[in-house]
Amino acid sequence: MSIRPIHPSRLPDLLRAMPKAELHMHIEGSLEPEQMFAMAQRNRIALSYPSAQAVREAYVFDNLQSFLDIYHAGTLVLKTEQDFYDMACAYLARAQADKVVHTELFFDTQTHTGHGIEASVVINGLHRACMDAPAKYGMTASLILCFLRHLSELEAFECLEQAMPWRDKLVGIGLASSELGHPPEKFAKVFARARQLGFRLVAHAGEEGPPDYIWSALDVLKVERIDHGVQAIKDARLMQRLVHDRIPLTVCPLSNLKLRVFPSLRQHTLGRMLDAGIVATINSDDPAYFGGYINENFTQTFAALGLDAQQAHTLASNSFNASFIDGSARARHIDRLNEVFETFE
Repeated sequence: MSIRPIHPSRLPDLLRAMPKAELHMHIEGSLEPEQMFAMAQRNRIALSYPSAQAVREAYVFDNLQSFLDIYHAGTLVLKTEQDFYDMACAYLARAQADKVVHTELFFDTQTHTGHGIEASVVINGLHRACMDAPAKYGMTASLILCFLRHLSELEAFECLEQAMPWRDKLVGIGLASSELGHPPEKFAKVFARARQLGFRLVAHAGEEGPPDYIWSALDVLKVERIDHGVQAIKDARLMQRLVHDRIPLTVCPLSNLKLRVFPSLRQHTLGRMLDAGIVATINSDDPAYFGGYINENFTQTFAALGLDAQQAHTLASNSFNASFIDGSARARHIDRLNEVFETFE
């Protein structure tokens, strides 16, 4: 669809109003400090911070690992199926306000089973929120189980096996956590098994890791979607591959800024990737920690890079085309997207 230019002053309103899908959001990363404290009180858990504000002030990270350290500490308050349900519903309410009409939620069980929580507690609580999403929030939601790459492949196999009784509640399998030193090929066998079982496959690659990790995710793990992928810009042949094969990248600008992948949003490569024809999308990653949900990622990135309405339409369309929804739902969402754009012409 060819989009007529709109005045820059109207662009933030368009970004907030347009329907969109969010495809890269770790549900544990939506746990706001206030909710963290409420759950700690409910579950009689002592936190090492005196207040929610003190927690928020600790969200200054040097890199991915420094974030993961505090992120995992925050998950200790999650104990019951209701905790996971409430956390997911809090995110879904925020997503609805940002005009998200479909989301695919990353989660992991390994963090929680490491705390003595059964995988069933995690999956059932999150899935119940996904099932309630259409009636409560006017949107659809599905679950992608991520393996933690700093753990072994054997532990990933155990995680997959533990989830099998609830396999019908999951749409896909992903790979997350500390990237450097843990290349995708470390998980070749477990991803092959997940593919045999019929799961859709995605993987974090090329956030802090090199372009070679993206190649491995595609050729060894055989994923359909790359999460982050911003280091692809350093490899011209890889960029050509991504464009030719229409491999989506789920980019998270404020996360990249917060974790110092880029020194400023003005230096982010999203605009260059769009110009090259990459199927990029904008997402929030861990919004409670990184300073913004999806609309904040859109508005701040567009302001920093000088992106326009045509690129906004491309990004929103990409989010639906890159999602795991069926063709009729995809067409319906894109029709609605076009209608919203027509009201801004």
